[in-house]
Amino acid sequence: MTPEALHAELAEGRIRPAYLLAGEEALLRDQSLAAIRAAVLGAAESDFDFERLDAERCSAAQLLDALRALPVLAPRRLVVLREPEARRARAEALTEALAAAPRELAAQSQTVLVVVAARVDKRSGWVRAFAEPAALVTCDAPKGGRAVAAFVSTEARRLGIALGPGAAEALADAVGPQLLRLMSELEKAALFAGPGRRVSREHVLEAVSAVAEEKIWALTDATFDGRGADALVALTRLLDSGVAAPVVLGSLASHLRKLARSSAGERVAGHPLMVKRIEAQARRQSLARLVAGLCAAEQADQRLKGFGSLPAERVLERLVLALAN
Repeated sequence: MTPEALHAELAEGRIRPAYLLAGEEALLRDQSLAAIRAAVLGAAESDFDFERLDAERCSAAQLLDALRALPVLAPRRLVVLREPEARRARAEALTEALAAAPRELAAQSQTVLVVVAARVDKRSGWVRAFAEPAALVTCDAPKGGRAVAAFVSTEARRLGIALGPGAAEALADAVGPQLLRLMSELEKAALFAGPGRRVSREHVLEAVSAVAEEKIWALTDATFDGRGADALVALTRLLDSGVAAPVVLGSLASHLRKLARSSAGERVAGHPLMVKRIEAQARRQSLARLVAGLCAAEQADQRLKGFGSLPAERVLERLVLALAN
């Protein structure tokens, strides 16, 4: 189940006995949890009926006690457990209890369980237990321009921001799959457009701020001009100035997407000087090489999210050198 499907289901009044919110994107996990909490506890929310369990200190017996307690003020209790595999010494007993919990909760209506985890093994028995009537909500960042643009459109509707043609796509192209920054830039574009006005593609292009713009251009210019040594110097300056590794990667990926679009014959929107720069760089690269670069950027993104042992700066250095060669 996607977070969008979860929100739609809750809006229709369906509340499941148990949810597993799993995925790398913290924003989607937090939004999903907030929606479940509002649906379960409603206006009668109280500390008596909302229980947070710390996986590092929670035993299987404590989890079962929490699930079997009766609500006090609200019609239901909400029990939230985060990262159940965090403490390996107790993980096995705790996950065994979790494997049995959805079936037990399906037979009652007074308690809802929400388990929140950044990463899970979907082959694990306790994860597979969150099937109907429970639910596994996949909270991963959208992949691909269309999916990112769809996220922008969904958030705009939620915030009451009207988007004009191409605005969501422009924002997705400028920022990429960085959801917190997407939301920030969406709100900024709405302020730029003015109260009650539709946000156009032009508003987005003018309002979206470039992160460390001059230093980013120094990095992308050196990288796609084939000057590997200069690119490494520019990368070091960016990281030393406090720009986060995911932001640097997002900027490189965004630049790659623009080059690929230009190489494929599509005109890239933006300031004329920026467009001229993009077109000149795109002529130096084949479309196949740019697509391979996007694949390399996606692999680097996975490594930054923990699927690897290299430090973030080494991951970026390897990517920059691969793109520059």
